Amino acid sequence: MSSTVEHPTELRRVLGPKLLLLFIVGDILGTGVYALTGQVAAEVGGAAWLPFLIAFGVALLTALSYLELVTKYPQAAGAALYVHKAFGIHFLTFMVAFTVMCSGITSASTASRAFAANLAVGIGWEASSFQIMLIALGFMLLIAAINLRGVSEGVKTNVVLTIIELSGLLLVILVGFWAIVGGDADWGRVVAFETPDDKHVFLAVTTATSLAFFAMVGFEDAVNMAEECHEPNRIFPKIMLTGLGLTGLIYILASVCAVALVPVGDLAANDTPLVTVVERGAPGIPIDDIMPFISMFAVANSALINMLMASRLLYGMAKQGVIPTTLAKVSSRRTPWVSIAFTTGLALALIAYVSHANPDAVAVLGGTTSLLLLAVFAVVNAAVLVLRKDRVDHDHFRTRTPVALLGVVTCAYLVTPLSGRPWAQYEVAGILIVIGLALSVPMYLLSRRHGEPLQVKAPDDLPPHDIP
Repeated sequence: MSSTVEHPTELRRVLGPKLLLLFIVGDILGTGVYALTGQVAAEVGGAAWLPFLIAFGVALLTALSYLELVTKYPQAAGAALYVHKAFGIHFLTFMVAFTVMCSGITSASTASRAFAANLAVGIGWEASSFQIMLIALGFMLLIAAINLRGVSEGVKTNVVLTIIELSGLLLVILVGFWAIVGGDADWGRVVAFETPDDKHVFLAVTTATSLAFFAMVGFEDAVNMAEECHEPNRIFPKIMLTGLGLTGLIYILASVCAVALVPVGDLAANDTPLVTVVERGAPGIPIDDIMPFISMFAVANSALINMLMASRLLYGMAKQGVIPTTLAKVSSRRTPWVSIAFTTGLALALIAYVSHANPDAVAVLGGTTSLLLLAVFAVVNAAVLVLRKDRVDHDHFRTRTPVALLGVVTCAYLVTPLSGRPWAQYEVAGILIVIGLALSVPMYLLSRRHGEPLQVKAPDDLPPHDIP
């Protein structure tokens, strides 16, 4: 077997280990950690670090399955490609692709709205809701322009934004440790469980883990960039595990500092808990002036990476013939311009919707995104076991069977109401599934018009391309 593999692709291979690491770290960090710490603390009290640790463990199980699949099939399309190869059910493939695409576009649209709101706060402008929406729409068009320029420009922008958002979290951790060394911390709160009256400890921990898991997602987006990586089967395992480990460590340290410095009640009732942590630990730092801009760049990074992922997912599925091949058209700059235009159009529509929705609706939509992704992760963990019978002619990563089985069980459990999820998330998920069902009908008819159920091409069946 060959130790490395780079199959023919129309896309430009520009991602090496360093850029891929920053892509993964920047995608996982996102906006969630800036607001989720207080909500997690509301469920479990001072032990807010525990749900982040468990969420890291669940994410690690699924990441190992993704590593086997992306090094075995180094193509764009990610989960949808793996599910189609494993089960060969066009409807299931379409629904997985639709679910992952929706999660990315919804996240990016919400991030664009948050970008506009933080910009207004940062410059002291009391903008109306309509003006905020216009800024968000303009920002999404800017993201589309960067995406059309090419993945190299997109990833370079991601490098800058990742460094900025990392600085905000490192500021929280450094200030926290400074205050701890100075004796201003209460270590008793760090190990104190305080659960809601209607929940026992196990249910409270699983509910908090469901919230914390939203902050851990993002590693799965990287597999959609496989065709733009140098030697993906060689670099992916080390880089993905390194990125996941770094972000998990940052989350745990930030949550420990938060509960050690700020009473749980203050964290739970605060929309900007990490700002409060820095204010308590270092009152002299003008955090009110700094944090809106750090948050602005953090959400900008989330929007950029999610739109890169969504467009590459559609491109990969179109190349496989699961959705119309028009979406696989590539520009002279070797970027999937039709897929970029399609996903940007959906994002613009979502921004308009989110701008007119109440804050609770946005929170429920974020929880629904986590819910749908966990369902996809459960299927991916199952797919890795089914595909063990499929042999390829190059070396690849291999996860252990018990690890994949545990991934199926844990992800599936966090999807069910037993984990303490509010019913509103299932209602929104049901609406999205109905939309997907409606869209799957023309896709099915299209596949029938071209013959029997579509077969995904193996990597070696892809034709060579001669695009400059």
